[in-house]
Amino acid sequence: MEHHQQQDRAGVHPDHVALIQAQWRRERPDLDVSPLAVIGRLHRLADRLTAELTLVYQRYGLSEGEFDVLAAMRRAGAPYERAPGELAAHTMVTTGAMTKRIDRLERAGLVTRRPAEDDRRARVVALTDAGLRLIDEAFTAHLRNEHRLLAHLSPDEAAALQGLLTAWHRRLDAPSPAPGAAQCDA
Repeated sequence: MEHHQQQDRAGVHPDHVALIQAQWRRERPDLDVSPLAVIGRLHRLADRLTAELTLVYQRYGLSEGEFDVLAAMRRAGAPYERAPGELAAHTMVTTGAMTKRIDRLERAGLVTRRPAEDDRRARVVALTDAGLRLIDEAFTAHLRNEHRLLAHLSPDEAAALQGLLTAWHRRLDAPSPAPGAAQCDA
């Protein structure tokens, strides 16, 4: 295809997102497609990173969600247990999705459920010894993988990216100003 052979002014072949932007500029010159440069690349990068991360989880027989549950329990510290609702909040899924994950982990012998001591209607999910061993091993491999992925950036680039992403995340999560409130250009 002809458009894959095009180069930018610096002599660098454009990536997929740059090609999409060029196509949109041609088709809709009335629109500012500059956000695609960031959002499009982040979206593609997130898909790529998820694929790279899930390869490690799969080696341990875990889905991404199951890894998240075991990791949330491990981070809780001894005795490595949490209420299902707490797990749902720590992993940002619905309680229904959490129940399914816990069911699979329980069938695999990685967690147990028992009534809470203070409320017999409530349940507590706890890591088994096998679950603790598995998440410790899987998390170690996960961190090795994340180090490998970040090795494509210099330490300064990684630190700058961390700062930018943190600032952007905070701003997106900040409460929106009330309608009609004055905007500050800072």
